[in-house]
Amino acid sequence: METALTPEGQSTDILAVANLPVLWILAIGVFAAIIVQSLVYMRAARKAGPAADITEEELTRSFRAGAIAAIGPSLAVVLVSVALLTLFGTPAVLVRIGLVGSAATESASASLAAGTMGAELGGPDYTQAVFVVAFMAMSLSGAGWMLATLILTPVLRRGDTKLRSVNPALMAIVPAAALIGAFASLGIGELGKTPVHILSVLVSAATMGLCMILASKTSAGWLREWGLGISIIVGLFAAYLAHTNGMTPTA
Repeated sequence: METALTPEGQSTDILAVANLPVLWILAIGVFAAIIVQSLVYMRAARKAGPAADITEEELTRSFRAGAIAAIGPSLAVVLVSVALLTLFGTPAVLVRIGLVGSAATESASASLAAGTMGAELGGPDYTQAVFVVAFMAMSLSGAGWMLATLILTPVLRRGDTKLRSVNPALMAIVPAAALIGAFASLGIGELGKTPVHILSVLVSAATMGLCMILASKTSAGWLREWGLGISIIVGLFAAYLAHTNGMTPTA
């Protein structure tokens, strides 16, 4: 078995180059930076809490809610990542899919790049050379996300300051409306695919609504934290049952 890129790059042993030690080192470095950044933000939040009349208990509860809410979306990322491991190798999947960008965007970038070389991802003509080009396309795509954030964040911050000076209540509405619009756009985008997708979206929405109702009507406040994860798991389970019981996979 080859362990490095051949001179012509025509070997189909993709994992020989996809799992090179240098890529593992870079991937670990990215995760280390994320962990350090998270710790710095948590420490800063604890220091600024008293000035904003936020108690230690409230901070702990917010940290716990954020951690739990991340479990649900992470499950979808894990499922997609497992499917892409044979195409891109573990380091690339960890960095490109798990941290920067999205599975759909990164896969589309890689597929387009492979197509320019007359190849198909995972096909018989998916060689090491094609992988390198596809990996570069994925990296450039992810870099676009990061550069856009770096450039636009100061601009949006100035806009936030101006809006708050005009109408402080407006900035309490805009973030909520943006979140609702983002999630609605993602959900509506899934509805037109297959009946299984429709069922999954409806079941997830109903489960989330039920969790919120129970949280407000009872003392089960933890449902507000776990609602997102529960709704995703229930939606996936409903889609699995529908598929295994013969629901047509096409719209």
